[in-house]
Amino acid sequence: MLGLAQKRTDGKLHENQGLAVTLEELIYQQNYLPYLSLKQNKPTSQRAGNARSAFKGRGMEFEEVRAYNFGDDIRDIDWRVTARRGEPYTKVFKEEKDREIVAVLDLTSSMVFGTRNELKSVTAAKTAALIGWLTHKYKDRFGALIYDGNEVVYLKPQNDIAHLMNIFRKIAQKTHDVLIHQYDDNISKALEVLQYHQKGQGTVFILSDFHNFGPDQFDKIAILSQKHSVTCINIFDVLEEIAPQNGVYAAQYESHKTIFDTTTEGFTAKYQQYFHQHRDLLRQSCQKFLCGYIEIRTDIPIFKQLSGI
Repeated sequence: MLGLAQKRTDGKLHENQGLAVTLEELIYQQNYLPYLSLKQNKPTSQRAGNARSAFKGRGMEFEEVRAYNFGDDIRDIDWRVTARRGEPYTKVFKEEKDREIVAVLDLTSSMVFGTRNELKSVTAAKTAALIGWLTHKYKDRFGALIYDGNEVVYLKPQNDIAHLMNIFRKIAQKTHDVLIHQYDDNISKALEVLQYHQKGQGTVFILSDFHNFGPDQFDKIAILSQKHSVTCINIFDVLEEIAPQNGVYAAQYESHKTIFDTTTEGFTAKYQQYFHQHRDLLRQSCQKFLCGYIEIRTDIPIFKQLSGI
């Protein structure tokens, strides 16, 4: 399991870096937006036809002028109204407000694992924050569904910076909570809750390691994909992909202890085969249901892996 570490963010020293995420770290993710190369006007699936990607370009139909909020694009500032009223105001365009983007965040027990840099739960939280900032940048509505294996927290999509901060606070708190109380489950229940709440068409990003996720669980994604544009983001640790070096290792989960020997013949091949079979099932299922598929490894900068969504 990942040990304790410290890191300086915006001049502040944070303990337990990588085990849980802070609100400041989620806010800081907006600094990575310039590094993402977004694919504009990309069809989300064969079913979607000419529909634009979740993060489309700027709309052309002006709707209103409102007070400038932190995080708004400075290119949209209405300088005449700003000069007249003595405080910044920004223009709002109709096309930029009509999409609902929802991040489904898996914080079940299998996500509370990591060997380098940070836990999978932390990587997933930061990825959700990046998606949130992209949604806000293009003036769409952002919502989240957080599931820890016991409780489902649904936050309705809105186009509001205060709402975005509220989502970030809830995500940060949950990443701390799961360090104390962990529940073993998959996200099938969370997807059922999302199906109940999301009545209109939208875009759904599922951030998970898809632990214990097979054909029966993918039926839930199949149902969602009939109405929404769905992208599965597979979060994984390098130790899950690449077998450890030859040796004898001790492992413990709760009160269960085990010893495994990686020097035995065929261990590495069998170890890596398990991961690749799981990944192939995810890819094939996403292809079958016309869903997007992205892989995020915890020890590689997220923005380098998330480009082109």
